[in-house]
Amino acid sequence: MAPISANRDEFDEIPTVVGIFSAFGLVFTVSLFAWICCQRKSSKSNKTPPYKFVHVLKGVDIYPENLNSKKKFGADDKSEAKSKSVMPKNSLHLDLEKRDLNGNFPKTTPKIQGSPDLENLTPKHFAEREKDSISPESLKSNTSLSSEEKQDKLGTLFFSLEYNFEKKAFVVNIKEARGLPAMDEQSMTSDPYIKMTILPEKKHKVKTRVLRKTLDPAFDETFTFYGIPYSQVQDLILHFMILSFDRFSRDDIIGEVLIPLEGIELFDGRMLMNREIIKRNVRKSSGRGELLISLCYQSTTNTLTVVVLKARHLPKADVSGLSDPYVKVNLYHAKKRISKKKTHVKKCTPNAVFNELFVFDIPCEGLEDISIEFLVLDSDRGSRNEIIGRLTLGASAEGTSGEHWKEICEYPRRQIAKWHMLCDG
Repeated sequence: MAPISANRDEFDEIPTVVGIFSAFGLVFTVSLFAWICCQRKSSKSNKTPPYKFVHVLKGVDIYPENLNSKKKFGADDKSEAKSKSVMPKNSLHLDLEKRDLNGNFPKTTPKIQGSPDLENLTPKHFAEREKDSISPESLKSNTSLSSEEKQDKLGTLFFSLEYNFEKKAFVVNIKEARGLPAMDEQSMTSDPYIKMTILPEKKHKVKTRVLRKTLDPAFDETFTFYGIPYSQVQDLILHFMILSFDRFSRDDIIGEVLIPLEGIELFDGRMLMNREIIKRNVRKSSGRGELLISLCYQSTTNTLTVVVLKARHLPKADVSGLSDPYVKVNLYHAKKRISKKKTHVKKCTPNAVFNELFVFDIPCEGLEDISIEFLVLDSDRGSRNEIIGRLTLGASAEGTSGEHWKEICEYPRRQIAKWHMLCDG
């Protein structure tokens, strides 16, 4: 029985020994793996950083695998100095180690190499030499183009005019624009397009497509207007509005071109023309015109009846000639707008007849805290509607406006009409 028990003890010790050896092996493997990872991380930190921002220049390949051994990251200072001396003047050298954190190359000013006498010159001597070398004529030529004059130059518009006698059609071809200013300060470019209107009736309005990121857009778009007799072409005016498209806000107005067709003969076929683009000129006269208003306060129903009757002597709101006026009526209670109405648009007239009635509910008794505002605007589908004049009636109003308001308060249920002068908007 003794030999059998000894063999059993030996068999019981074998799994224990195997477990111990496997544990030691596992610990050794983990420690070896951790040591290898640490070595890799330290070797990576010593290497040069990888390529992050690569600027692709047209016709030039600047990726590291295409650079020779003298331009790679591991080159020493001596090899760089030799390569700089060997390189020709006109060749493009990209020092990849001198980039900033954003991956851009810093601007470097070229050093002037000359005779040793230049090194001995003081700044005073250098300034004296510059004064002697620069003549007054060259100074005038250099200062002739100031920054203000450059800003005033808005480019040139190229177009052609033609009349088709068979179809009785007037044809306008917008070819291109050159030298437009940059309306986007970030990209230093524009997204231009052109709106064209035939004046004075403003019946025909067209526009070109938007060309992205260019200051010299080539549109080459033809617009044909049918039903215009040749005898009436002389009375027309072409109005070109050059704009820059903006996705997030109102489009920027670059400028405009106004072409009166009086004296232009189109018998000989197509006529090529070009004009300088000028700033948009909004004509505003001192007189804003007059507005005829009728008011009636109903104390029993606590309502205010407003009738917009007529407008006269309205000024020209822009270069397009006659205005397309309409009136917005805003009701205020304690300087807070509580209601608004507007009339229909009257086309091409300085003396508009509206005859439109509006009834407003008054939220309080009496008209002490009530005021009413009239805005006469010029309707323009192509751009923002501009205010021609403004009129405010209320207890705090002065002149004829105050007198009119006082009369409707003293004589309720009576319709009282008066002319009022419009003020600047």
